[in-house]
Amino acid sequence: MTLTPAWTAPTPDEVPFHCRTCRRALHRHQAPSGAVTFLHPAEVRGGEVEHPARPAPVTEIPDPIIECDFCSGPNASWVYVCADQESDVRIVTRRTVNLGDYQRRHHAARTRAVETAPGPVQIWGERWSACDGCAELIENRDLYGLIARVTDAMPAKLTRGKRLMSVRGHLHGTFSTVLDTLQPGRFQITQHHPLGVWQEPQQGSGRETDR
Repeated sequence: MTLTPAWTAPTPDEVPFHCRTCRRALHRHQAPSGAVTFLHPAEVRGGEVEHPARPAPVTEIPDPIIECDFCSGPNASWVYVCADQESDVRIVTRRTVNLGDYQRRHHAARTRAVETAPGPVQIWGERWSACDGCAELIENRDLYGLIARVTDAMPAKLTRGKRLMSVRGHLHGTFSTVLDTLQPGRFQITQHHPLGVWQEPQQGSGRETDR
């Protein structure tokens, strides 16, 4: 019998937070001042939500909606544990445009210079939920297949034109760390266990052999 590793038990800081109103996961951001705020995924992508975030640990949410942290698809089935990650965000505070260009094109005027200031830090955490489709790519260590699956699922406005290359580059950095630091085994999400039930690594699996 194999004992369950001690690291599989999440600390309070690692327990995902969901919104009490919509029961969906929230993203945690830390401002330069140290203050922590929670945002819905739609807000992170620049969209709007009809209610403010009401964060609570997922274990306190009745029947939480657990979506894939990779492709945002419904019905995540697995949880993987990897190294913690943070992404620094900078906020645009001023844009400089040519006066004549602005008079002709208004808000479509081309930006000549940009000034930014430190923004909130995106805290990704160590636990990533995955749907069956993304989980298969993770098990096979298929980095580029995972990136393609995620970008294909994104709204067109986020991947249109030159944005696609930038998005792929960002995902490459984030997902490379996920795959390079995966802990052996994974958790299976069930109705009564939103944090997942520990599943031992399969004998002969690529992730077990690499470690």
